[in-house]
Amino acid sequence: MGQVTIEFEPESFELSPFPTSVGTLLLSSTKDIASMNILSEVLKIEGWGEERDFPHGLVTIHEEFEVQILLIDNLHILADGIDKEHRESTGFPVNEVLVLSKHASASEVPALTLHAIGVPGETPHGERGRSGGVKGKAVPPSTKFGDMFRIMRKIAIEASLDKEYDITLEATHHGPLLDSPTLYLEIGSDEERWTDLRAARVWAQAISICLGMSEDAQQREWPGEGDVMIGLGGGHYAPRHKAIISETEVWVGHILANYAIVFEDQEGGSPSGPWEHSVRTAVDSTRAAYPGGNIFAHLDRKSFKGWQRQALSSLLSELDVPVRRGREILLP
Repeated sequence: MGQVTIEFEPESFELSPFPTSVGTLLLSSTKDIASMNILSEVLKIEGWGEERDFPHGLVTIHEEFEVQILLIDNLHILADGIDKEHRESTGFPVNEVLVLSKHASASEVPALTLHAIGVPGETPHGERGRSGGVKGKAVPPSTKFGDMFRIMRKIAIEASLDKEYDITLEATHHGPLLDSPTLYLEIGSDEERWTDLRAARVWAQAISICLGMSEDAQQREWPGEGDVMIGLGGGHYAPRHKAIISETEVWVGHILANYAIVFEDQEGGSPSGPWEHSVRTAVDSTRAAYPGGNIFAHLDRKSFKGWQRQALSSLLSELDVPVRRGREILLP
């Protein structure tokens, strides 16, 4: 099979501001067991109307809050442009997408996890990503990233699920390619866990709290200013970045693991390789999600060589993105 090239407008979403009044689309897939499991618990939240059939999927509208559910038959990682299609079909102003999903890993470690999406570190740019999306592109992260993780973590610990599940987050990866700020909410990592109602209930409770749909709501919309952290370096589960996010109320942008920041050649001036494009893309996409935000970078310093840290610091300075160490972020 030949290479597939996808046409897109290079600046279609990267620098466009998103409104602070949020219409949230919860995206679920019939081909994903965990997705359907979480959806069944979400539908227990009071206020949902009747399910309606649209050409792009089944839609359920909440009668009080600006929240809709879209159930599709395709895998959501391949549903490029589904947010735009939903806007055009229903007239609903989709300002963010929360995707209900399973998590799979070779280790099959039980996990409750979430992450932003995109494949900025994959090449050649413009081709379809290995797991959806478009190589070289990142989707703006939902501004609920940090709060959703912290609230999910609190609920899971109170339910003692932290004794069975890794309560974690992940670096930015996979598709689909959307123009709305997006966050994946996942249960991992095998069928036993995908069908665990306790895990699904944790996500349903976290969603209801973050979206202001419950009595103990802790809805926090982006106010147009504030510190926003981008995490650079480390492994896929980003333990050093996770530690900062767990202990602060910082807003969270993209997190790029080392595999997405590839340096190829140190000779001459700036090192070659796709690392620079990947970082620029993550910064631009985060700025689009947080207009007016003070974007800063937290580096997993031990995961980089000295010359790599120097190259990153130089690029981030050019982009007006200061680098802050953990102790600086944790200070009150």
